[in-house]
Amino acid sequence: MTIQEAIQQRHSVRRYADKPIEREKVAALRALIERCNAESGLNIQLVTDEPTAFDCRMARYGRFSGVSNYFALIGRADVPNLDEIIGYYGEKLVLEAQMLGLNTCWVALTYKKKPEFLQMGDGERLRCVISVGYGTSQGVSHKIKSVEKVSKVDGAMPDWFRRGVEAALLAPTAINQQKFTFSLTNGNQVRAKAGWGYFSKVDLGIVKLHFEIGAGTNHFEWINI
Repeated sequence: MTIQEAIQQRHSVRRYADKPIEREKVAALRALIERCNAESGLNIQLVTDEPTAFDCRMARYGRFSGVSNYFALIGRADVPNLDEIIGYYGEKLVLEAQMLGLNTCWVALTYKKKPEFLQMGDGERLRCVISVGYGTSQGVSHKIKSVEKVSKVDGAMPDWFRRGVEAALLAPTAINQQKFTFSLTNGNQVRAKAGWGYFSKVDLGIVKLHFEIGAGTNHFEWINI
């Protein structure tokens, strides 16, 4: 499976089978975590065979069941744009898991923090988690907005920009609200902007990764205004 196929096929899954993740897949995920942490300065961790974080009323309210593996997305609270960085690198793990035949779901609130299973330094915080494992289904697709609804372009829309926005629209966002916009100016300068809402900056990091994959980073440069 290619990463483009992973974007197309991946859906959020909340119910998991009682099936452990194979050692070689755990090793592949931890190798990617190591690379992501080295590049980003985050302290992402993979917790396996640990069901208690999702054995709580909040998890049942969120319709989670069978979760015993998850990525813990940890970073220093004083890092600028921490949520965006977590979204970007967390989604790298989501897509890698999909390519390995696993299922995932971003989880912001409906779990119980279990610090005894984590290694956290001073000033670090657990921002959110991502469940991972073998789902009892592959999840379902949801209605998405049109490209034009979430983009602004000076002149004609280039094919690469459209592909980037299409990939971004397939990204997971909080409550599937897709509160983001992409703007194109000067032919190759792209700005991604988060809307207002809970975890919207995490969403921004997720959709920026998808945009890069869909558009190809050789076609544009990010700008901040």
